[in-house]
Amino acid sequence: MARDTTDERPIESFDEMVGYFVRGNKPKEEWRIGTEHEKFPFFVDGNAPVPYEGERSIKALLEGMQKTLGWDPIMDAGNIIGLVEPTGQGAISLEPGGQFELSGAPLETIHQTCREGNAHLSQLREIAEPLGIRFLGLGGSPKWTFAETPQMPKSRYAIMKNYMPKVGSHGLDMMFRTSTIQVNLDFSSETDMRRKMQVSLKLQPLATALFASSPFTDGQPNGLLSWRGEIWRDTDNQRSGLLPFAFSENFGFADYAEWALDVPMYFVIRDGHYIDMTHMTFRQFMDGKAKGEFTHWQPTLGDWTNHLSTLFPDVRLKKFLEMRGADGGPWRRICALPAFWVGLLYDEAALDAAEQLTRDWTFEEVQAMRDTVPVKALATAFRNTTMRELARETLAISRLGLKNRNRTNSEGFDETHFLSPLEEVVARGTTLSEELLTAYHLRWGNSIDPLFLEQAF
Repeated sequence: MARDTTDERPIESFDEMVGYFVRGNKPKEEWRIGTEHEKFPFFVDGNAPVPYEGERSIKALLEGMQKTLGWDPIMDAGNIIGLVEPTGQGAISLEPGGQFELSGAPLETIHQTCREGNAHLSQLREIAEPLGIRFLGLGGSPKWTFAETPQMPKSRYAIMKNYMPKVGSHGLDMMFRTSTIQVNLDFSSETDMRRKMQVSLKLQPLATALFASSPFTDGQPNGLLSWRGEIWRDTDNQRSGLLPFAFSENFGFADYAEWALDVPMYFVIRDGHYIDMTHMTFRQFMDGKAKGEFTHWQPTLGDWTNHLSTLFPDVRLKKFLEMRGADGGPWRRICALPAFWVGLLYDEAALDAAEQLTRDWTFEEVQAMRDTVPVKALATAFRNTTMRELARETLAISRLGLKNRNRTNSEGFDETHFLSPLEEVVARGTTLSEELLTAYHLRWGNSIDPLFLEQAF
């Protein structure tokens, strides 16, 4: 999320909280695609992490991008922590360990999304290369220890850093040492949201397998194909993972709101300052538990919006749905991730087929896949088949959906070719992680450093 909100209108009822989601309903012609991608900045000299301060720094990158783009700075306690396009069409933000994120504009086609990503990377290179900085697109930081990883001066992250070790074993690694590609997609109604949420929750482990790209930690193999996927198994299970209640045939906006109410908060913002609220749930906040702790203790719509942005299920509901299962990756995958999900969810025939494929999958079965995928990826067993075969079938459905959408570029090509990187993974039967591990053992002489040359943006 690029910017925390400060909507000070008081919340009067539970219906207002549910209404936040209802306002996301859009007719199909207004559905858009919002792609987010993160990458790790590093110094070419020594493959070292980039600090926030200094002549060659994260701050210098942001200030350079501000001059290039003319976007408005996002400030936090006097520090520039991001940029936002003046009309709200896109933003650049920082993850806790300096991961540089583009939150793309809501666009109509994957062609536009891919052009946006290419333009961003080109602009960023223009600023970064004179500073000796390049970027790595992988799901996990492959070399630097936690102690070596820089920490960004963002108020919400200070609260999270203090809280994470209390609620899981991997929270700090999630914050500081992981990277992702996500896509945000629309729905037309509560029923449409339910169908998309259920299909995408069930298929999120498949996305983790297809995009697995985090086999290294602290400069050596970690025994996993998606270290990032493993990290999310024990980060903060009150606010992350699968949502068993979302598997219900009657699941709706109110169910998600009820769940969100009982998740501990991170913060509220008052007079520009972040106040630690990790000692209470939003329901307790609504019941007046914060009364007397600070001025203007009454819950606001801004508090609710910010709270929803601190929930981390595999698919997150806001006024749109966020697909959160994939590792970060090379530039081709920045286009492949939205193509995969748009193909499945934005065409009625494809959504019907995806729904039919996953209809009788139980929560327990999907959880078992989610638990195994970080280790085995496409070799994960499911019933009498494997994740690789499920991927083949799911990609065929996604290809059908993109073909039916028939959104062509100026050369007459539709969006189906954006699936090629994933179809290549299935055809080979090996993930990017497995390719990198082979290179590590056979070509790189058990050194992690060639990774930075071969996989850099």
